[in-house]
Amino acid sequence: MQLTFIGKDPESNPTGSPTIYRTETGSWVVQGWVVDDTDALAQMNIPEGETCVEIPDRMLQFFGQGDSGFDNR
Repeated sequence: MQLTFIGKDPESNPTGSPTIYRTETGSWVVQGWVVDDTDALAQMNIPEGETCVEIPDRMLQFFGQGDSGFDNR
């Protein structure tokens, strides 16, 4: 999988999370904070092989960037 860096949380510390990446197939990879709140996880149906991460609203600005030339799935 080829990743293209799109943006990092402008308020993140030097360790660099959360971060948004674009793949060569037109999908997104999101690096964020691990969701380990059992009440929140109980509200979701997360299949084996998947996980969830949390990102702040300020990261939404990056979605849509870097998507030229890709077909949306």
